[in-house]
Amino acid sequence: MNQKLFAEAAGSFFLFATVVGSGIMAEQLSGGNVAVALLGNTLATGAMLFVLITMLGPISGAHFNPAVSLVFRLRGELSTPNLLAYGAAQLIGGIAGVWAAHLMFDQPVIQFSQAIRTGSGQWLGEFIATFGWCSPYWRLLKPNRKRLRPALLYT
Repeated sequence: MNQKLFAEAAGSFFLFATVVGSGIMAEQLSGGNVAVALLGNTLATGAMLFVLITMLGPISGAHFNPAVSLVFRLRGELSTPNLLAYGAAQLIGGIAGVWAAHLMFDQPVIQFSQAIRTGSGQWLGEFIATFGWCSPYWRLLKPNRKRLRPALLYT
């Protein structure tokens, strides 16, 4: 189990460091062009997800998200104590990844958002994104669908 937890923490670390770091870099290099910044961030994130899922998927399942781990719990493939351990590893790895990205770009390690991110639209978007992230795991991990599992790499 220690190897699985380390894989989840390391994967979350590198995923968050990539998302935040590429976002910072894209903002700095895009010259104010939001489309270019978004494209740079998206390409870096997609490439990192491919690498992390390929490398760590065989070890831990490459969840990197408590919602995905919850899907595995609901399917009976992860016990409640292991769900909590996965969530803690993901949280610790994710926070450390964000802090590392901030340090890489000479920014304060701890930052507070200046934008208000709440409201019905924000919560609906979070629900849709989470459902979109989890649904391939729910459908493609059935035993009779092993040939479709590589599709998980592109979610």
